[in-house]
Amino acid sequence: MSQQLLLSVVDQSPVRSGATAGDALRETIELAAAVEELGYHRYWVAEHHSLPNFAGTSPEVLIGHIAARTNKIRVGSGGIMLSHYSAFKVAENFRMLESLHPGRIDLGIGRAPGSDQITAAALSFPKHPNEIRHFPRQVVDLLGYLRGDMEDGHIFSQIQAGPEREPDTAPEVWLLGSRYESAYMAAQLGLPFAYAHFFGIAVEEGPAIAANYRENFKPSQYLSEPKVNVGVHVVCAETEEDALRLAQPRNLARLQNITGRAKGIPTLEESLTYQYTPDEYRFVQQYANVCIDGDPQKVKEGLDEIADMYQTNDLSIVTICHDYADRRRSYELLAGVCGY
Repeated sequence: MSQQLLLSVVDQSPVRSGATAGDALRETIELAAAVEELGYHRYWVAEHHSLPNFAGTSPEVLIGHIAARTNKIRVGSGGIMLSHYSAFKVAENFRMLESLHPGRIDLGIGRAPGSDQITAAALSFPKHPNEIRHFPRQVVDLLGYLRGDMEDGHIFSQIQAGPEREPDTAPEVWLLGSRYESAYMAAQLGLPFAYAHFFGIAVEEGPAIAANYRENFKPSQYLSEPKVNVGVHVVCAETEEDALRLAQPRNLARLQNITGRAKGIPTLEESLTYQYTPDEYRFVQQYANVCIDGDPQKVKEGLDEIADMYQTNDLSIVTICHDYADRRRSYELLAGVCGY
């Protein structure tokens, strides 16, 4: 695309092998302050449960700390797994954040559990987990609570989510996903849509999913025209060789996560000496092909290709390395090559 890329960050708060979850959360806050100075547009934090690789179990708590540490960057969730929770309570959490930091809060909503089924059950216990068929109703209710205008006849239409809404401001609500269902729902509700290319799930369908969103989009009080963001895995270093080397812990961590062996992001030495089976190696190579790793110019060219594929200049960067300094440097190099 001819437009300059609009870069944001999605941070999963990766826990480094040999470090603690507390270290990961403090690094998330430090990184948010750093990328604000670099000119990034948004900083979203993820929600994961019972996963040793990631420390971000409570985005709404982390958002408050990040927004207090920063001054202008938009801060939000990438995303809140709404199926676990009460729409009313999520609305109150984000109205609280918006009251404290008006005009800066994003509420990204996800459909996926962000965990395994047992953990999902624990999040609901002693109640039964919400069935996914209720998700559209939850989204509509959440929007009503945030606006303070629940539809007439709704069983909770007399309830007002607090704190009182600030004049002319409300969290910007996004629907997140990697499948047609979430894209179609976002289109029908007139909400912005964030596509998780970095999930690596059937990404060959990603451009068609984004196109489907645009084709079905209905203008709303939130948006007059479609708005698409795409999340991409990136490791940027001074040379392509360095970037590919620094990406190895991320790749091994991904393998260990899906095979139930996660124990934090491996060290560089652990990842370089790991003996992959043929099947494991094929998986890692397939996963790496979804990522954009290289020197600044190669990464810029890769992101331009993603922008062309999805017809959007709005990209969110997910960077996972073992060392925090390498992760921060990746965002610095990318900002520089993109003219920030």
